[in-house]
Amino acid sequence: MYEKNQAQQRQFPFAPSHARAAVISLSLLAALGLAACSDKKEDQQKAQAAAQAKPPEVGVVTVELQNVPLISELPGRLEASRIAQVRARAAGIVQKRLFQEGSDVKAGQALFQIDNTPYKANLQSAQATLAQAEANLAQAAATARRYKPLVEANAISKQEYDTAIANEKAALAQVAAGKAAVTNANVNLGYASVTAPISGRIGRALVTEGALVGQGDATQLATIQQINPLYVNVTQSASDIMRMREAVTSGKLAKVGENGVKIHVHLDDGKEYPLPGKLLFTDLSVDPSTGQVSVRAELPNPEGLLLPGTYVRVRLEQAQIDNAALIPQQAVTRNEKGNFVMVVAEDGSVAPRPVQISQSQGANWVVTSGLKTGEKVMVDGLIKVGMGAKKVTPVPWKGNAPAAAPAAPAAAAAQDKPATAQPEKAAEKADSTQAGK
Repeated sequence: MYEKNQAQQRQFPFAPSHARAAVISLSLLAALGLAACSDKKEDQQKAQAAAQAKPPEVGVVTVELQNVPLISELPGRLEASRIAQVRARAAGIVQKRLFQEGSDVKAGQALFQIDNTPYKANLQSAQATLAQAEANLAQAAATARRYKPLVEANAISKQEYDTAIANEKAALAQVAAGKAAVTNANVNLGYASVTAPISGRIGRALVTEGALVGQGDATQLATIQQINPLYVNVTQSASDIMRMREAVTSGKLAKVGENGVKIHVHLDDGKEYPLPGKLLFTDLSVDPSTGQVSVRAELPNPEGLLLPGTYVRVRLEQAQIDNAALIPQQAVTRNEKGNFVMVVAEDGSVAPRPVQISQSQGANWVVTSGLKTGEKVMVDGLIKVGMGAKKVTPVPWKGNAPAAAPAAPAAAAAQDKPATAQPEKAAEKADSTQAGK
C-alpha cells in the first residue's frame, strides 16, 4: 500500500496544492469584479450629481430692436393693365388671319385682312372727282384773271367779273371736298387691314376666313390684353385703413419710404412671386354693402408667367413700427394678465417679462415694448425652469422657423389658442427624454 501511494505521489506530485491556488485566484477575481462594479456605480452617481448641479441648457434668442414693417395680407385677383377689343371698322369678307393665337403682338401689327376691292374702287373714284375739281378750279381761276383788267377798263360789266370770282371760289371748295373724299377713301381702305390697337397678348380669333364682318356694327374679331405690368385688385376693411392712418398721424406708426408702398404676392401654391410690386391707389369711397375699400397695386410681369384672373394673396407694407423686435412665437406665453416672455439674465437667472405684441409675421411675433437690445429671451427649455431650476445656461436657439403665417392683429391673436402649446410640449418631451438618459 505504501509503495502504491508513493507511486501516485510521484505521478501527481502537486494536485492538492494546485486546487487550493485555483480557488484562491477565483476568489480574488470575484472581489476585484465587485470592487470595479462598485467604483463604476459610484462614478455614475457622481456624474449624475454633477449633471444635476450644473444649470440646464436652454435655447435663447438675442433681442435686436429694429424698424419692423406692418404687413396686411389680403386676397386679390390679377387683372390685365390694358384690354382692347379688336373690331372690324370696315365691312367685308375676312380673307386672312395674320397672327398666331395666344402670341404676343405689337401695336400696329396686322391681324386680319378684309377684302378691300370696293374700298380701292372708292378711292379711285374720289381721286377722279378731285382731278375734275382741280381742272374746274384752274379754268375758273384763269377766267377771273382775264376779267380783272377788262372790268377796270369797263369792257365788261361788274356783274360778269363778280360771277367769275364766285366760280373760282366754288371750284376751290370742290377741290377741298375732293381732297377730303380721297382722305376718307384712304382711311376706309386702311380699315380693311385690321391692326393691333395696343401691344400685348392676343387670345383666340373670334371669326374665321370667309366670315362677313362689319355689316351694320363693328364685329369683334379678337381681344388683346397687356399683361406686363399686371394690376392686382384687392379690398381692405375701411376700419383697418382708418386705424392705421390715425396711428401714422399720431406718430405711433411711421410712413413707409417715399417710393410708395411695396407689395409681395403669394400664389395659389404658397410660393412667393420673386418680383415686388407697388401700391397705386386706394379708392376714395367705401362700399356700403361690405364696408370694404378697393385697393389697386401694380405688379411687373416681364416673363409673362402670371395670367389675368389668377387668385393671389397680397402682402402690403403699409406702415412700420420703430424699435420693435421679432420674437419666435413659442417664446411668448399668455395668461389672463397678458403676454409674457422669459428673460435670461447675465448670471443665468430667469424672470418673466410682460411684453406688448402687435401682429404675427411668419413664425414670429412683433414685440412693440418690454424688451431691450441685447437681452436674451428663452425659446425652449421652459419645462426645466418649471421643474425648479434656479439658473440656466443659455445657448443659441437652433429651431427652424415654420412657414410664413398670415399677418394678424394682436387683439385677434389673443383670442386664439396660444401658439406656444405645441412647441412647449415638444420641448417637455425632449427635456424628459434627456433627463431619462
